[in-house]
Amino acid sequence: MRVIIYDDGLGKLAPLTDLRPVFSVRTGAMTTLVRIEEMLTGDAEIAGLFVPDAIKLVLEDACDLPINNLPNGIDSVLLINGRCPIPPADITSIKPGTILVEKLSDSDQEAAVVYACVKPVVAMKILAGEIPTEGVTYTDTQMLLRRPWDIRRFRDAAINHDLEQLAKIPGTALPNNVHHRGSHPVVIRSGADIWPGVVFDSTQGPIVIAAGATIRPGAIIAGPVFIGEDSTIMDRAHIKAHTAIGPRCKVGGEVGGTIFQGLTNKAHEGHLGDSWVGEWVNFGAGTNNSNLLNTYAEVIAKATVRGSNERTGQKFLGAIIGDHVKFAISTRIMTGAVIHMGAMLAATAPVVGCVGRFTWCTDTGTTAFRLPRFLDTAKAVMSRRGIEPSDAYLDRIKELHTEASEASTP
Repeated sequence: MRVIIYDDGLGKLAPLTDLRPVFSVRTGAMTTLVRIEEMLTGDAEIAGLFVPDAIKLVLEDACDLPINNLPNGIDSVLLINGRCPIPPADITSIKPGTILVEKLSDSDQEAAVVYACVKPVVAMKILAGEIPTEGVTYTDTQMLLRRPWDIRRFRDAAINHDLEQLAKIPGTALPNNVHHRGSHPVVIRSGADIWPGVVFDSTQGPIVIAAGATIRPGAIIAGPVFIGEDSTIMDRAHIKAHTAIGPRCKVGGEVGGTIFQGLTNKAHEGHLGDSWVGEWVNFGAGTNNSNLLNTYAEVIAKATVRGSNERTGQKFLGAIIGDHVKFAISTRIMTGAVIHMGAMLAATAPVVGCVGRFTWCTDTGTTAFRLPRFLDTAKAVMSRRGIEPSDAYLDRIKELHTEASEASTP
């Protein structure tokens, strides 16, 4: 069976998807694409990816699969919407002609196909944004990401699923002078460096430490937790349950229920809870966020600066933080903040609500982060990890900056 994973470009998912397709977002210990690939059984294999044109060139730099082309000579194809973090376990067993559409209410204007096993001619119509009228089954269970805070909705199930799979692969023995309590496994891949005095608490779920990761002295890790390749957990850090840290991060302080896409620094003291963090983010020392209202009420948030307040369905919701965001020391981030890509926040007032792309905020006022200065900073930060941004990546940033400038013009 040929499988196509696609990004339909629907929902309001920035800043998660500014620099990547939706299926490349880390929604648990894995990205959605890796999770789906792991779930495929039998002769099912990913034959290609479909994405909006705006992100196509960026994806081509990081992917060997065919993009925006259906394979030739096939009778049917299985389409899986990349906004679906956790497809059904039997996804590759669905019968030809099956189409599942998420429609949460009769008036739902964001109804969309979740998956479909169809002939190529029907597949192309779905990929073009059509919802077929025949052979459709509707579900009123939310299976798709619609807003950036939906990461929190699917987080626990995704992390639990991923760790169950990852923990099946044996690791190395726990080193001496490390403390472990709990019945769930602690899996340490070869090449990870675990210092004396580390505490692993697996009473509530497994812990998986990837190759090349470093856990420094005094760190406490309470599963379920995933620490990605070449990431460092700093001295005396407290990493709490349902946290997934992508590759090449530095993480310290108190962190719980948070997903790091990767390549981000939160090396200092400070609390971060129930959040999603993009790449190339830097947290100044003492930066803290709130993940619970004092009233214990449902969090209300805005996906876009000019958008409407919306119910999130979440009582615990910290911040959604886009790529290349920078926080000065002692920054306070309020419950449910959505901080879009490229913002630089260095004010004594707390970060509240939705912050637009490339916002430059200090106590003297708010202005735009000028593009040349932003690009110089981004290149300098990336070069510290030995990474040079591609032309397509830089062009995408320029497009987003232009969009932000136009949106701010009265």
